[in-house]
Amino acid sequence: MSPILRPASRRRFMRDTALLILATMPMPALGQDTQVDPAVGVDRYLGAQMSKLRIPGLAMAVVKGGKIVLSRSYGIGSVEFGLPARDDTVFAINSITKAFTGVAAMRLVDEGKLDLAAPVGRYLTDLPETWRAVTIRQLLSHQSGLPDVMRAPTVETDAAAAWKWVQQQPVRFPPGARFDYCQTNYTLIQRVLNTLEGQALDAPLAEEQLRLLGMAHTYYGDAYDMIPNRVPTYRWSLPGPFVNGYSGAAPDAPRTLKEASERFLPFRRASSGLNSTAIDMANWLIAVSQGSLLTTGARETMWTPVSFTNGTTGQWGMGWEVFSRGSHRAVGMTGGGRAAVFYYPEDHVGVVILTNLAGSFPEDMVDKIASLYAPDLPLAGVPALRIALEEQGYDHAATAAATIKARNPDLVWPESELNDWGYRLLSTGRARDAVPLFAFIAHEYPNSANAHDSLAQAYHVVGDAAASLREYRRVLELDPSNESAKRHVAELAEK
Repeated sequence: MSPILRPASRRRFMRDTALLILATMPMPALGQDTQVDPAVGVDRYLGAQMSKLRIPGLAMAVVKGGKIVLSRSYGIGSVEFGLPARDDTVFAINSITKAFTGVAAMRLVDEGKLDLAAPVGRYLTDLPETWRAVTIRQLLSHQSGLPDVMRAPTVETDAAAAWKWVQQQPVRFPPGARFDYCQTNYTLIQRVLNTLEGQALDAPLAEEQLRLLGMAHTYYGDAYDMIPNRVPTYRWSLPGPFVNGYSGAAPDAPRTLKEASERFLPFRRASSGLNSTAIDMANWLIAVSQGSLLTTGARETMWTPVSFTNGTTGQWGMGWEVFSRGSHRAVGMTGGGRAAVFYYPEDHVGVVILTNLAGSFPEDMVDKIASLYAPDLPLAGVPALRIALEEQGYDHAATAAATIKARNPDLVWPESELNDWGYRLLSTGRARDAVPLFAFIAHEYPNSANAHDSLAQAYHVVGDAAASLREYRRVLELDPSNESAKRHVAELAEK
């Protein structure tokens, strides 16, 4: 049965978690200058984030110069049994599995067996005609335009029926036209790679990497499998009122901790299904970055964002996301809103954060930790703003952004990255933090219907009907065909 924490139990749980976090944090030696010890900075920062986000348990590791320079475990791994998170605690890493698939694909590119520019129809014959011209590169970078198998009614129960269903759905857009996160892409990659290797179509792809690196604590499986030392994944069930699925409750409103149950049938295990420890993941990150698994050329191809057909650059390489950090890069992958693995190639630093809370979004924490070990990492834009607002409060969004802009006059704020951040706040019950962030986006992009639509939605969630109505009317000025905005204007105007 899923754990249900009532108010008294919840207070005890949060108290005990805080005490356990403090107990597992190494204390600086007497007289030590904590200002120059990045490990102390990590402990303080992650302790604050765990308290703010109510994360039961977390494990992390930092790699630098090809070595693990820090590993930590904090809090409670199993809430049911009160067991602490440890170095050998296994967490679900969900879509980080895609990064392993990217490595598996690039190993075959290195061997001359796989051509990224080739259409998938060269390797698989039993496909709809409209699918056959999509390239391997477009599949790995989510530019295929194919329908998503995750929408199939039987995706968690009947793989054959789900695959039949998705092949009957219409193509969403021409290949390469835009980004669309789609799990069908990775099922196709799974089938291509296994066909080239003479394996069953649904065989997992990362087992060779696990064997070569001795990753003895990394396993495929889901909530229905018995995996040694794996902890459950939890989520906080938010109270209402709800608007469009987002909670507008006050930050201190009672919440219920529940256990999440996920199913990853074998045909989806190129996109999700791996479970691992922070130390195993750190050693894998070292192997990838140091050339143990790929040639330098293959690795750089994997970490280079793929352009769309209109010439603009996307945000995905081969199974890895690629972000600009000033003149440097951050490459990595996230999983299930609970796990993140990123590497900073120009700084030779990597960060692994695994949690047992869906909605903790540790990808928002990695830049801060990386900066403690890479003082020359040029954090501007979204990373700098995120760090500032987590420290100062989100009501300071405009002034903090102005300060960052003054130090970086050529800075262009990326609308999509800011918008994604705002919706992560909304989805975790932090609507009051999301409002000033969305207001800043709308100020920076006054002619963006999407920016004003996001702000209107955030105002609606926190109960500010007048401001929401104003923003939805602005959306219609910019995009008169927006049917959703029309419905909201009609609804709000009646109040």
